[in-house]
Amino acid sequence: MTKRFILVAGNIGAGKTSLTRQLGQRLNWDTAYESVQDNPYLADFYEDMAQWSFHLQIFFLGHRANHHLNLAKSDRSAISDRSIYEDAHIFARALNHLGNLPQRDYESYLSVYERVVVGLPRPDLLLFLKAPVPILVERIQARGREIESNIPQSYLELLDTFYDDWMNTFDLCPVLTIPSDDLNFVNREDHLDIVVQAIEDKLAGREEIVFPSA
Repeated sequence: MTKRFILVAGNIGAGKTSLTRQLGQRLNWDTAYESVQDNPYLADFYEDMAQWSFHLQIFFLGHRANHHLNLAKSDRSAISDRSIYEDAHIFARALNHLGNLPQRDYESYLSVYERVVVGLPRPDLLLFLKAPVPILVERIQARGREIESNIPQSYLELLDTFYDDWMNTFDLCPVLTIPSDDLNFVNREDHLDIVVQAIEDKLAGREEIVFPSA
């Protein structure tokens, strides 16, 4: 099989980690996940976002760039939970919008980001998971992660808007949009089958999967 490198993107609670794990197991692909346990800035960031936003974003930039390069250059097909591109277009933008990343730091970050990503290999496909914000809120509450316990719905709505903006201009590779509110690939093999088949068909351009409701 031809080596493939796929990124999974989407709002908090959209199902990125679960889908990455399921696809990795089904296809026997390497997987990479967002760094939480070994992140030296995350705890400080949640204590004082204005003080630590720039440091956190720079850490994520380096971490994701390493993951991206390692997976892209590996001989094995790979899938990654969250992309380096979301750091700038979604989360750094949100931090700046909310006043936690000053404009001077934001512009410095974007300058470094552009220099980093220009040299990265392009992915073969971006899987974009999308679900209504109320569904995201339900999922976040259900999984009960302490670090996510105080995320307001308004923040998820802001991110959702930024994701729509990003998807309207993203052209690095084909995009497969998956409405994950209709997706139950953990318990329904036919849903996972649809995603796998779409990937194996090597979709070109933007396509949307519609999952059966029953």
